[in-house]
Amino acid sequence: MSSVPLYRRAIAGAALAHGTPTAADQNNPLVIQPCQENQWTPAALERAGSTLKALNRMAKRPPVHILFEDIAFAVSSHKGERRLLHNVSGEFRSGEVTCILGPSGAGKSTLLNILAGYTSNGVTGRITVNGHNRDMRLFKKLSSYIMQDDMLQPRLTVLELMGVAANLKLGQELGGAEKQLIIEEILQTLGLWEHKHTRSEHLSGGQSKRLSVALELVNNPPIIFLDEPTTGLDVVSIRHLVVLLRLLSRQGRTIVCTVHQPSASLFALFDRVYVLARGLCCYQGAAPLLVPYLAEAGHVCPTTHNPADFVLETLLNDIEAPAQLSELCQNGKLCRKLDRITARGGRKPVLHSDESIQRIFGEHVAKEQMQKMEFPTTFLTQFLILTKRMFLQTTRNSVSLWIQLLHHLLSAFLLGSIFFLVGNDANAPIVNFKFCLSCLVFFMYTYIMIPVLLFPTEVRLLRREYFNRYYSLKAYYAALTFSSFPVMIILGLVFLVISYLMSGQLLEWDRFVLFSISGILTAVCSEGLGLAVGSAFSVTNGSIVGPAIAAPLLALCCYGMGFGPYIEASMKFLMSASYLRYGLSGFSLALYENRPYMECNDDFCLYANPKLILRDVGMSNESYYIQVIGLLAFTFVHRLIAYFALRYRLTTEFSNKFMTYISKFLKHR
Repeated sequence: MSSVPLYRRAIAGAALAHGTPTAADQNNPLVIQPCQENQWTPAALERAGSTLKALNRMAKRPPVHILFEDIAFAVSSHKGERRLLHNVSGEFRSGEVTCILGPSGAGKSTLLNILAGYTSNGVTGRITVNGHNRDMRLFKKLSSYIMQDDMLQPRLTVLELMGVAANLKLGQELGGAEKQLIIEEILQTLGLWEHKHTRSEHLSGGQSKRLSVALELVNNPPIIFLDEPTTGLDVVSIRHLVVLLRLLSRQGRTIVCTVHQPSASLFALFDRVYVLARGLCCYQGAAPLLVPYLAEAGHVCPTTHNPADFVLETLLNDIEAPAQLSELCQNGKLCRKLDRITARGGRKPVLHSDESIQRIFGEHVAKEQMQKMEFPTTFLTQFLILTKRMFLQTTRNSVSLWIQLLHHLLSAFLLGSIFFLVGNDANAPIVNFKFCLSCLVFFMYTYIMIPVLLFPTEVRLLRREYFNRYYSLKAYYAALTFSSFPVMIILGLVFLVISYLMSGQLLEWDRFVLFSISGILTAVCSEGLGLAVGSAFSVTNGSIVGPAIAAPLLALCCYGMGFGPYIEASMKFLMSASYLRYGLSGFSLALYENRPYMECNDDFCLYANPKLILRDVGMSNESYYIQVIGLLAFTFVHRLIAYFALRYRLTTEFSNKFMTYISKFLKHR
């Protein structure tokens, strides 16, 4: 195998050079040695950990100790209240990798969600950070949460993803050159530098997990939570990831992760183990002390047995074991000291004294209170960065663009051939009105269904970035709204030009512009409705709810065709609640308002006068500008509903409460 290019960095000079290492470089801890994927040994990773000196120097963060006492949590269901955690306590300290271990349903993810701040409603107990009551505004700036169902933004390279994360999470704290240095340093340390130009969707499972960690490291968080980080990885990748977490913790970070069933060799890599079963803490302390602890309770682990497997089997097979072990450790209040921890490679955990922790943390809190910034960057900066990212992702999604272009072209030629040259034919005025209705249906269903089918996936991507304080939801939503306009306008005009010309409408620029404005506004308004549905529902449910909402709106918009002057007052009120009515009126008024008599090839044509057509479809007294205002108003309402639906979709407690209320309602009926 050919040798990999070597990269070395003189950290003290903050410079990066490329070249062949000298003999002195071989023993220099500041030089990053070449490392193939299959050469990720624990010793090599431990040596690589020393290269994060620039990150620690430039983006200084205080070490964090977490203490939680008597944490209880219950959820409501149609069967009543179910308690998931029973007054558990514990402590996680900086410089350690902690593994939360337990059978399925033990409450591991629940406890992690509570400690990370992802779940807050219904939680009782006390959580302190470095001796102070946890301030969520500050705590979220100091922590990162890598969720089990972690996804990466598609169609972006590793370097581009890191650049976006650095610009959003570091803001003006560091300059561009310093950010680049930190990005290169992190990628080198995590073994991703060779894949810097690889798009995220082409990375392997292990590389994707390491990239997830890299993205959260750019602002140097002192505490990192990981929910089932080893899921879906092979044995080698799992070991690489855990060793990587070890070396990151050795620089003073607090790392807490949940693991379902680690192997014996993997279990030995964790500094602290926190065992949960049936919502009770059954052990908290050093990994090597778990076997003696179980022996104290009368559960002797065989010499050749994996301690992790043994404790899980004991908790599952012995009904009384969880309560017995919980009582022995006082439900987590009795902490087994780390007096037997010896780090591999001679590197010891960075364990700070409580006095130094209080001093460093106090200085950081004072600095944060002086800045009084909720996010590292301003709204405008976030908007520009996110807009640029979304434009780049859209332009690189060539398959989707070609499909949309083909859809607009085929639909335009199909409608143009069906309604060929009917635009100025006085013998077929109703046919031309159906052309307007067909254009309306095209814009409605196309731009409702695109976000209904695609946006739920984007919500899953948004969840991680939003919770980890990359940006505000307002900036994201503004960028999302703005970034969709160019493609919508270009493709919409392609459809309108072809269908307008083939249908034989009057070749007047002002009339075509008004017709196009109605079509584009209908598309924008429909997209807002689709976003509202996509924000509130999954793909499966949204694909049912979307058409179910659109169908009655479509029926209302074309009501009164043929008896316009006699539409009931109650129906007029209902019709005004359909945004499609404003779009259809806009199309019709653009084509028929203030135009000469249409061509008549017979002796008499009833609808040669365009005013009669508008009268019989109930639009004679309408104003085009009122239709535009109506579409703009509905666009605002739809997108406002979509924003709040998205906001509450990202709030776990709201989702749980909503489903509980629905279940209770259905049960009582």
